[in-house]
Amino acid sequence: MTASLKPMPAAPLSDMPATAQTTPRFSATFDPHTISEIQRAAATGIYDIRGGGAKRKLPHFDDLLFLGASISRYPLEGYREKCGTDIVLGARFARKPIHLKIPITIAGMSFGALSGPAKEALGRGATIVGTSTTTGDGGMTPEERGHSQTLVYQYLPSRYGMNPDDLRKADAIEIVIGQGAKPGGGGMLLGQKISPRVARMRNLPEGIDQRSACRHPDWTGPDDLEIKIEELREITDWEKPIYVKVGASRPYYDTALAVKSGADVVVLDGMQGGTAATQEVFIENVGLPILAAIRPAVQALQDLGMHRKVQLIVSGGIRTGADVAKALALGADAVAIGTAALIALGDNDPRLEAEYAKLGTTAGAYDDWHEGRDPAGITTQDPELAARLDPVKAGRRLANYLSVLALETQTIARACGKSHVHNLEPEDLVALTVEAAAMARVPLAGTNWIPGSAGF
Repeated sequence: MTASLKPMPAAPLSDMPATAQTTPRFSATFDPHTISEIQRAAATGIYDIRGGGAKRKLPHFDDLLFLGASISRYPLEGYREKCGTDIVLGARFARKPIHLKIPITIAGMSFGALSGPAKEALGRGATIVGTSTTTGDGGMTPEERGHSQTLVYQYLPSRYGMNPDDLRKADAIEIVIGQGAKPGGGGMLLGQKISPRVARMRNLPEGIDQRSACRHPDWTGPDDLEIKIEELREITDWEKPIYVKVGASRPYYDTALAVKSGADVVVLDGMQGGTAATQEVFIENVGLPILAAIRPAVQALQDLGMHRKVQLIVSGGIRTGADVAKALALGADAVAIGTAALIALGDNDPRLEAEYAKLGTTAGAYDDWHEGRDPAGITTQDPELAARLDPVKAGRRLANYLSVLALETQTIARACGKSHVHNLEPEDLVALTVEAAAMARVPLAGTNWIPGSAGF
């Protein structure tokens, strides 16, 4: 008689030798977010749309450090020795260039993407500190013009809300060729934000999704752009500075062609810049980080003998005075902020956490601006939600934030021995990573090595 063979019971995991225990590991390629996106796409058959900017980790201004003055450099005494922050924009051809007190401007964000009170608050805050704000797509509102001492009018491929009278009311005109979050792509405004007023301004049907054109309808290259700039100068009697805004993709050539076409100012927007709504695949995979775009643009201006004659405004992830100072040191004349300005107004406020949770998100991560349900009343056209934002108080918060940015920029400039923030230069910087050193074209900290430079 043979003994029956029975399987031995498996030993509990806790009783197994330490070498035999395993911890579940996610693939670096198929991480939880990627898996969830595949599952969402398979279930819905549509791509994901959201607002905000790139969320992936990118080389940025945090990867640069300033070399403050010591023995070899002479610092300025804070609060006793002046450090200028003013900037003149558009003196190349315009009869009335713009004079700003600080080199920090408000980027274009449309009425439609933002509520009326939010647009008013941006104008109020910018005016308090002596800087400019920008209309965005969809035209100019009376509230925005009435509360903005200096207002830049965006001229976009869609032509939504565009009319010559508003061009003449503006202090400058910004021709938008591209945006950092979506270079080569048009804007989106979903139907829930096409309110009766937005529809009238844009000549659109109410409640119907709107997708802006990705290119201007009346030119195909820089020669046509030159003609368009001449046309806008004639309409405005050669008074207004003409900006040309491009998304960071080929910054050297785009900057050179903008200058050749007659631009007074070039605006360069990196991929960390936000958007009201576009495909996430666009936000995360198209364009360049602003850190990689500034030096090629400056090089183009220098090669043409136009650096500081044609001003360069950069945007895309500006958050602190240190970011501003680093952008200026790399050769920019000014910066523009968008997402940071909305946060200063009150977007993603932790006090609204319960309402963000109802939307399936959390304060600090809310980016469904296209849905029009923003509990802060900023990225919405819902009258009840928009009424929550007090434009006077929000404007003061923005002014406070802009003042801090300017003071932080001054503090760094003084520490580097500069009597004006525009005297900061690449020589004042080093990089913490090889990638940042190569992109910013400054030495790796502790060395004189600039990756990619001649001889290396």
